[in-house]
Amino acid sequence: MEFLVGFLIACAVGLTGVGAGSITAPVLILFFHLKPAEAVGTALSFSAAIKFAVLPLYLKRKQVDFRILKLLCLGGIPGVLIGVQILSRLNTKDHEHTIFMLLGGTIFTVSLGSLYRTIRNRMASGGTDRARWLPPIAAIIGGEVGFSSAGAGALGALVLLNLTMLTPAQVVGTDMVFGFVLSVIGGGLHLFAGQYDSTILIKLITGGVIGALSGAMLSSIIPPRPLRLVLSIWLAALGVQLCWKALS
Repeated sequence: MEFLVGFLIACAVGLTGVGAGSITAPVLILFFHLKPAEAVGTALSFSAAIKFAVLPLYLKRKQVDFRILKLLCLGGIPGVLIGVQILSRLNTKDHEHTIFMLLGGTIFTVSLGSLYRTIRNRMASGGTDRARWLPPIAAIIGGEVGFSSAGAGALGALVLLNLTMLTPAQVVGTDMVFGFVLSVIGGGLHLFAGQYDSTILIKLITGGVIGALSGAMLSSIIPPRPLRLVLSIWLAALGVQLCWKALS
C-alpha cells in the first residue's frame, strides 16, 4: 500500500507542483495513524528524496535562479529550524489536539494558496522586483514546513510569482530547489530525533522515485491544471479532517 501511495503522490507532484509534504503528512496521520511528529518527519524525508531524484533535470534546464534561492534560504533555513523545534516540544499527549488543529489549519491554508494559484492560473512573472521581501516571508514558509511539512510548494510559488521577475520555468525550478533544501534540513532533524517511521519511509521512497520520474515525463502530455484543482480541493478536505480530529 505504501508503495502505491508514494508513487501516486510523487507522480502528482511531478504533474502539478503541489507539494509532497502537504499531501503526505495528513495522509500518514489520517490513514496510517502515525503521530504528528513522526508523520511530518517521514513526509519531509520522503519529499527530500523525490525532489533529489528530479533535481538534475531542473539544474540541467537552468531553471534555478541562485540569487533568489539565496534570499529564500536566508529566511527559510532559520524558519524551518524553529518550526521543527516547536513541533518537537509540543509532541506530547497533552498537546495532541492542539497539534492536530495547527496542522489542519496549516494544510488548509496551503490548499487555499494552491487553489488560488490554480484558478487564477497566473503563471507569469511579476512586473516589479520586490525580492527584498523574500527572506522574512521565506522564514514564515520555512516555519510551516518544519512544523507541518507543508508550504514550500504552493506558497513558495505564489511568493515568487508576485515578488520577483522570474520566468514561469524559473519559478518552478527555484521553488523546487528551495523546497528540497528545507526538506533536507527539516527531515534530517526529525530523523536525528527519531521522529519518523523507517518501514513506511522506505516503501514511500521506493514508489516515490518512480512516481516522480513518471510525473516529470507525463507533464508534457497531461494538462496539469484540472488535476491541480482536484488535488487542492482534496488537500483542503484533509486539513478539515485534521481539525475535526482535534475537536473529537
